[in-house]
Amino acid sequence: MSDIVTSDSGIVHIQQNAASTQESPWRMTWRHFRRHKLAFYSLILLLFLSLIAIFANQLAPYDPNDIDPRNTDVRRGFPGEPNVEHPFGTDDFNRDLLSRGLYGLRISLAVGSLAMLIGISVGIVVGAVSGYAGGMVDNVLMRLVDIFLSVPSFILFLALNAILTPSIWNVIFIIGMFSWMDIARLVRAEFLALRERDFVMAARAIGVSPAEMIWRHLLPNAAAPIVVAATLAIPAAILSESALSFVGLGVPPPDASLGSMLQDAKSWLVTAWWMWITPGVLISLIVLAFNFVGDGLRDALDPMLYRR
Repeated sequence: MSDIVTSDSGIVHIQQNAASTQESPWRMTWRHFRRHKLAFYSLILLLFLSLIAIFANQLAPYDPNDIDPRNTDVRRGFPGEPNVEHPFGTDDFNRDLLSRGLYGLRISLAVGSLAMLIGISVGIVVGAVSGYAGGMVDNVLMRLVDIFLSVPSFILFLALNAILTPSIWNVIFIIGMFSWMDIARLVRAEFLALRERDFVMAARAIGVSPAEMIWRHLLPNAAAPIVVAATLAIPAAILSESALSFVGLGVPPPDASLGSMLQDAKSWLVTAWWMWITPGVLISLIVLAFNFVGDGLRDALDPMLYRR
């Protein structure tokens, strides 16, 4: 809104109302994010895929684990080609691949999201304590991070998943508990830079407790890189689950995940191409979309990259 002001000399001035031009940080972030076309459309795609996964029960034409009795006598032990009744074909157990893809999408997204929450939570706690405390505490925690990083994560995935009872919850826990180290280092670096800022000195001067300092003052100011890291952690967790399922140590059968569907298709790569098309395309779309969204969030949350 603008105010029209007339001076004593009769000259008309237009004053811009400062309050009306103010924009909240979230609105500014959203405005800059929308300018990143790939990120914006990738976000729409992820929302669409999430809705499909949530309503898989209503959208799936068949039970994903049921065998179609009409095909067993004709093509017993062989995948069925796409047709009107099974648009994406059937696997070698005559199970509908469209239904299994919808349920597999749900499981893979759930594994990626929950594993990300575990990894982000542990990483924030370790990185925040390390960065704020400094000294011996920082040294001990960072050496712990180095120890975890020195061991190949996938080898640990294989070892622990072979020891524990196969279940989707064990897969989520294992992936989450071995994906926090990079987040911890990121949060520590942000806290080391923030703790010397003037507002932190002022908060210390008035007696703010360390816990309140971390959660109310430092962590909100370090939220931007954490959000971007969380966005990129989901496809990494989905790829880890897919790799575990591909070697037979992921989500236990007969439940379908995108990785287990690829594992089922590896024996039919040439003769039944439709078996790997569905999970392969879905995994590629999810990973690409999350990476584009992460790029868009990085640009939108970095004020140095703003272009009005």
